[in-house]
Amino acid sequence: MQIILLDKVVNLGGLGDVVKVKDGYARNYLIPQGKAKRATQANLAEFEARRAELERQQSDKLAAAQALAAQLEGVTVEVSRKAGMDGRLFGSVTNADVAEALAAQGFQIERSAIRMPEGPLKTVGEAQLEVGLHSDVIATITVSVVGDQQ
Repeated sequence: MQIILLDKVVNLGGLGDVVKVKDGYARNYLIPQGKAKRATQANLAEFEARRAELERQQSDKLAAAQALAAQLEGVTVEVSRKAGMDGRLFGSVTNADVAEALAAQGFQIERSAIRMPEGPLKTVGEAQLEVGLHSDVIATITVSVVGDQQ
């Protein structure tokens, strides 16, 4: 299916690109999320009429993400969990727990934006995590897991 991208999509293209993707990807993800439209003559004409507005919206989103990244850079979040004597947690610290701890500090971050490449944290200590605020903006935070020994 030929689509027009209305936003930058990682590994696919940028604003205004006409690309061919699988039908299911377009119908089930890109079009419902508002990231693309079908590449018809009417939609191409409408896109060209709105191009300046869409570019401005995209640059505003990028500027807001960069400002938030500047505030988030270097922030340390402390999460407390029950742990055994050897420092292993009973359970784990997930991206939802980190998002909740960031919300307590006043940062509204979606849990899907918090990247945990090695999976949930299962030991006491500090870990560096990335927060993907925009496709071009990534902030690094420190998560400190403190164990409650009981």
